[in-house]
Amino acid sequence: MEKKLNFKLVEPDRSLADLVYCFSSLQNISQQQNAVIIPNGKVDLIFSKINDKTLTVALLGLESKPKYTTPEISNFFSVSFHPFAIEYIFKESIADILNSGKIPQNDFWDFNPDDLNDFDQFCEKITQKISNLLPERTDERKRRLFQLIFESNGEIPIKELSEKILWSPRQINRYFNQQFGLSLKAYCKILRFQASLDHIKNGELYPQLNFTDQSHFIKEIKQLSGVSPKELHKNENDRFLQFLVYSQK
Repeated sequence: MEKKLNFKLVEPDRSLADLVYCFSSLQNISQQQNAVIIPNGKVDLIFSKINDKTLTVALLGLESKPKYTTPEISNFFSVSFHPFAIEYIFKESIADILNSGKIPQNDFWDFNPDDLNDFDQFCEKITQKISNLLPERTDERKRRLFQLIFESNGEIPIKELSEKILWSPRQINRYFNQQFGLSLKAYCKILRFQASLDHIKNGELYPQLNFTDQSHFIKEIKQLSGVSPKELHKNENDRFLQFLVYSQK
């Protein structure tokens, strides 16, 4: 008998809300045929076990195209970070792992295989770890930058954004390219795509946001999900895993 896909989501403590989007647990993913992960504008830290003995940790960069899950990974816990968190928590650029990832050292953050036995305890431990890593100060311009683009679903004009945070368009784009490996425009497309998913899930297969026209809408949805809005709405066999988030957020 096949085990049912089991997804859990926990929102972070308010003190981490600028840095962490959510904690999640996904069990029995290997049962999901042709499961697809589509871009969500977050940076994921994945904890998984191999043969119930070996802990593997992977830091995944931003995604700008759909990807298929690895069949040998069945269960994992993860932390989804807002990009704003990267330089403060990981203290490095992730431009080199756009659409890919990397494996940190084996004893990363002092986690071990037993930490993946209980999701609630995992959330408590990693919340404490992230809290301990918080700097005394963060760059208010960058915090405000992400706040504005999230609130607008990526549709705020760069000129308006620049004026509000007193940072030139050139400096903003340099920051995105150097830190994350893609332009602000490309990142904002991902946010608009994400905002469109809720509409598509509900059967609204025409632009609800600031797309030029229906053709432009279909083109961008295909670029970021690999399929048309109609196919995405059908979500046959629950293969688009991002819809799991919308069922619990």
